Amino acid sequence: MMTKFEKAMKLIEERCGNDKEEIIALATISLPAGEEVKPRPAVRMVSSYYEDGVFYVSTDARKNKMLQIAQNNEVGVCGFGWYSFQGITENLGWVKDEKNARIREKFKKVFEWFDQDGDEDNPNSIVLKITLTEGVIIDFEKKYGELKYEVDFFHKTAE
Repeated sequence: MMTKFEKAMKLIEERCGNDKEEIIALATISLPAGEEVKPRPAVRMVSSYYEDGVFYVSTDARKNKMLQIAQNNEVGVCGFGWYSFQGITENLGWVKDEKNARIREKFKKVFEWFDQDGDEDNPNSIVLKITLTEGVIIDFEKKYGELKYEVDFFHKTAE
């Protein structure tokens, strides 16, 4: 019998994984222009692919999101599949770096636009890794018996 965590992970894989492009909203904390200005959330839609508790994003190292992440690597993500997660980001560097070869191949397979628009010969074309830490996924169909899964990816539990 599957645990609630295993059910949640199976649901997340079905909704976000399976080697397909997943459009997510990625929220970062903006960089205030002056001391009197409070940091504010900044959100944008990005293309990603999901695998084993991680979203991977192809982006440019000079984008605002990357400048914001350099200051605070904690982010929020959500998607049309009724989920909202928090995560920790890591800039894995140039997409053509040898260590990113497997991810680059996934990008080419999953993102129809990558060969034309990925700008992979540009050293600023990087892989952003978002390792999920916690969050919620809703299943109105109760496919695995539950309506709501509050997931702790670190401790591998779900409530």
